[in-house]
Amino acid sequence: MLMRTDPFRELDRLTQQFVGGTSGTWSRPAPMPLDAYRAGDEYVVCFDLPGVAPEAIDVDVERNMLTVKAERRPRPQGPDVKWELSERPLGVFSRQIMLSDTLDPEGITADYEAGVLTLRIPVAERAKPRKVAVTHSGGAKQIRA
Repeated sequence: MLMRTDPFRELDRLTQQFVGGTSGTWSRPAPMPLDAYRAGDEYVVCFDLPGVAPEAIDVDVERNMLTVKAERRPRPQGPDVKWELSERPLGVFSRQIMLSDTLDPEGITADYEAGVLTLRIPVAERAKPRKVAVTHSGGAKQIRA
C-alpha cells in the first residue's frame, strides 16, 4: 500500500476533478504543456505527452492552424487489481498553434520519443535572410529643369 505524505494532495485532486481539472474529453480537451524555439532555419515545438501511445497522437495542419491531439487511455485492469492511488490525468489533450506565413507547413516532421512529441517546422525560403546585389550604372546623368 502507498502512504500519502501530503494530506492536502487528496483535497487538491478532488477539487481538480470537481471543477474540470486536467482530465479532458473530446468535446473539451485538456491543454498540454509545450516548449517552442527557433534553431537555425526551423522552429522546434516540443509537447509533453508521457504515457501516450504513439498511435493515439494526431497532428493536423489546416491552412495555418497546427493542431495536436492525443489521448491517454487507462491501463488494462485485471480482476486482482485494486487501485491505491491514481493521480495521472487520463483523457484527451489538445493544443492549437497558429503558424505564420513565414513557415513552411508542407515540411513539418514529427518525432515521438520518451514521452515528448517534437515537431520541426522549417522556415519558408521567402522568409530566410538573403543578400541583395547592388549594381552601379556607370556614367553621369544630367538633370534637366
